[in-house]
Amino acid sequence: MTTQTISLSIGGAEHGTANSFERLNPISGAVATRAAAATVDDAKAAADAASRALPAWSALGPNARRAALNKAADALEAKAEDFVAAMMAEIGATEGWARFNLMLAVSMVREAAALTTQIGGEVIPSDKPGCIAMASREAAGVVLGIAPWNAPIILGVRAIAVPLACGNTVILKASELCPRTHALIIEAFIEAGLGDGIVNMISNAPKDAGDVVGAMIDHPAVRRINFTGSTNVGRIIAKRAAENLKPVLLELGGKAPMLVLDDADLDEAVKAAAFGAFMNQGQICMSTERLIVVDSIADAFAEKFKAKVNTLAVGDPREGNTPLGAVADQKTVSHVQALIADAIAQGATQLNGGDAKGVLMPATVIDHVTPSMKLFRDESFGPVVAIIRANDEAHAIELANDTEYGLSAAVFTRDTARGLRVAKQIKSGMCHINGPTVHDEAQMPFGGVKSSGYGRFGGKAGIEAFTELRWITMETEPGHYPI
Repeated sequence: MTTQTISLSIGGAEHGTANSFERLNPISGAVATRAAAATVDDAKAAADAASRALPAWSALGPNARRAALNKAADALEAKAEDFVAAMMAEIGATEGWARFNLMLAVSMVREAAALTTQIGGEVIPSDKPGCIAMASREAAGVVLGIAPWNAPIILGVRAIAVPLACGNTVILKASELCPRTHALIIEAFIEAGLGDGIVNMISNAPKDAGDVVGAMIDHPAVRRINFTGSTNVGRIIAKRAAENLKPVLLELGGKAPMLVLDDADLDEAVKAAAFGAFMNQGQICMSTERLIVVDSIADAFAEKFKAKVNTLAVGDPREGNTPLGAVADQKTVSHVQALIADAIAQGATQLNGGDAKGVLMPATVIDHVTPSMKLFRDESFGPVVAIIRANDEAHAIELANDTEYGLSAAVFTRDTARGLRVAKQIKSGMCHINGPTVHDEAQMPFGGVKSSGYGRFGGKAGIEAFTELRWITMETEPGHYPI
């Protein structure tokens, strides 16, 4: 693919900059994208443009906003081949992962479109005679959405779709690892008629991220911030937002456990574990990182799981012949290898895996992992999963909760009542019974607890996140006052 050069998008127009930065193809090392490197002034200009567009967009009727969002969904679908090429070049994604990203992202836009008439309120009984009291939800203002690279279409769209449905205008802060992919999202929305500052995009060189993002958080027009990414960066953003007394929605790291109880259907558990651990090379916030298996069935599970993972070949995603593609960079390879080495040094055993070829890492399973090992605690964000053996159900729950994270979880058991009982004891924002930890739908409340963040994307929970709840009264009788 030829090198793509992209501009900022401010007020519906392309905006060049004096400086640019390059994103290299993680497999070939060639330049995948050359993108504009925004300055602090550019960031402020984007917020100004979004602020100017806010009154008209927020005043637009719900069906008009719905129609615009549905057009945006169509425009996204029309760019399928461009999205596949961009994701392959920028992050080494497989074609399957790119097309799944687009499918779910389009679903998210259509769900957001359906929400425009769901932004309701209520009449609340008042003790004051003749007083009609109402709770009303209104657009919050300009929303800054900061999206990551790993599921770039899904998470880029998620950062802006429901905010737009609620009548907000938006700025998408593109990831430095996939600026072309994120620029395609904005192009689609502008083609659908959401230009003139309703949607804006800022890209920045990695070294400028703190200043550029900080300027947008500080801008008085920006009233909401949402961020999907690492816990460390999430803390920085939360602190900056707190200094401005601005709400922020954070979806951060994870160390998802999947519990396999003694009565589980092992074949189903193996399928879900392989998908949850190795889809997109384990580079998903919900990826299964810890397989917590009750001792009595652990050997049988490990044998079946090893055989399944042996079928998951890794290869160049551009050739399209393997289920696993590349990881994002060499830093990921080094991090995952260090976690594996530490576990083996402390007595764990390796069931699957081998040497990486550049950024092509094989699916790796490490058995007999214990809480003292880094692989038990540190998010790998790569194609490795730990098997941890539990004494019984209670011990499995204890191990599942022995983490700073709390995004997604799963439990496998043939007893659904037991599954519900266990799910209620796991401290996570999401838990799936007899399903994988990787599960996302546009209408569901998506988010975590503990160091996995706070707030919820999706459906009506998204409406709550991106609107202001106001109390409005109307007097219908003459007033009587004590003074």
